[in-house]
Amino acid sequence: MSKTQLANLWDETGSESFSSDALHEHLDGDLVIIGGGYTGLSTALSAAERGASVVLLEAHEIGFGGSGRNVGLVNAGLWLPPEQIDTLLGSTIGQRLSSILGNAPELVFGWIEKYGIECAPVRNGTLHCAHSKSGFEEVKERFRQINAIGAPVRVIEADETAARTGAKGLHGALFDPRAGTIQPKDYARGLARAATECGAQIFEHSPALSVGWADGLWEVASPSGFVRAKSLLIATNAYPFKMSWVHPLKSVPVSYFQAATVPLPQDLRARIMSGGEGCWDTAKVMSSWRVDADGRLVIGGMGQLDHLASEMHHKWVRRKIGRLFPELKGIDLTHFWQGRIAMTKEKLPKIWRHGPNAYACFGYSGRGIAPGSAFGQRLAPCLLDGNEEVLPMVPVNANPTNATRLTGAIYEAGATLAHLVKDRF
Repeated sequence: MSKTQLANLWDETGSESFSSDALHEHLDGDLVIIGGGYTGLSTALSAAERGASVVLLEAHEIGFGGSGRNVGLVNAGLWLPPEQIDTLLGSTIGQRLSSILGNAPELVFGWIEKYGIECAPVRNGTLHCAHSKSGFEEVKERFRQINAIGAPVRVIEADETAARTGAKGLHGALFDPRAGTIQPKDYARGLARAATECGAQIFEHSPALSVGWADGLWEVASPSGFVRAKSLLIATNAYPFKMSWVHPLKSVPVSYFQAATVPLPQDLRARIMSGGEGCWDTAKVMSSWRVDADGRLVIGGMGQLDHLASEMHHKWVRRKIGRLFPELKGIDLTHFWQGRIAMTKEKLPKIWRHGPNAYACFGYSGRGIAPGSAFGQRLAPCLLDGNEEVLPMVPVNANPTNATRLTGAIYEAGATLAHLVKDRF
């Protein structure tokens, strides 16, 4: 077997390039953004398109966090089905959120085309695959709710699911033609490039050390620079860090890892995921899979790769591949990598007011690409004009999520135990 690296495949297969210097000056602007992931970059692009003066600070590199570590599924909507969203938010706001996020893949693929972002976009839909008979009942119920709000989804039976995916043991799926797949880090870099072309100033390796409010302006200090702006967005999501004045963003940190095989031979590519859809399943400890532009199977699941029991995750992913795709049993895996998901108690995103013209946005629970883009597009006019009515949901004044580290540890223990026993032949 070839050597498996603990390395991010997307770092090695990128077509988009973006780099910038650290901030070494004092700047004034209309909007300062902390965080160079999908939400921050989409806000920067949307604000710069309007001619605003935008400064974005990224502590590491663009797409360092979950935006550069996920599987690359551009999904419509959230994990929660529409009726649960309506129950939590009320029907008016719930339906508004579901409508905006249902159209979010159109925004993503529209930006890709408009700005020529080279991120291997494939818009052939996604398949929410039933891992069991009860999972297929869940799929049919999800179809009922999503179809009721006008989405063009459909249920496919086990035979068609097998024909589309080449996978064994699936009981059917929900096909969503609105969705698709991308190379996720390239999309982040492409958004950064597009934002700078529109006039935004982006600085990598520039962590925000402190945030303050004085004389009607937000002041953000980095190690060697300083920004003052009328409006502030904190968009660090699952990778928050301590800043003076700013309360920590409270979400449950959930790790999700990916593994990639060697490129599949042409004969197998014709049978395995030949339609180009992205997939995820209905299991409580879920998994996801797709084939990338070079024909590698990319498969992931909940779990953290850097603790003493993490070998359970490594062994499980090999069993999972063999279970789904018997022809790939024993195939070489070349890369393993992981990212963090910010999950909230309600499994809904949050927009948190931090003060005058200041918000934090986080908590996509693993659905960052399309929702982060849609939230960012609408945060820009809110921050520039002070109009909260354009936002997908009503901002909150407090973040009551508690015991986040303990809950995250419970999730990891559950994923490790599940991967110890699952998919054994």
